[in-house]
Amino acid sequence: MTVGILRISLFIPESNSLKEKRRVLHSLKARLRNNFNVGLAQIDGEDKWQKATLAVVGVERSGNNVNSVLSNVVNFIGNYNGVNIIDYEMELI
Repeated sequence: MTVGILRISLFIPESNSLKEKRRVLHSLKARLRNNFNVGLAQIDGEDKWQKATLAVVGVERSGNNVNSVLSNVVNFIGNYNGVNIIDYEMELI
């Protein structure tokens, strides 16, 4: 069993308030949970209205599977409308 952790920093350029940021993140997190069966939490940037850092966690039988799932999550977020990736890092345990 392998646990994969993805920490991804996001910029939400069209957000003008915390309420708008929460709306965008809520939609994004729901889509990621449904499409990739991963766990998510916002771990930083709660008080900033255009930035957020998410932690995404996945568990699979092999490291290759976890790496593939988390890479697909990064690609999905990169193509998600209204969100830009600032930085990300992956760790497999």
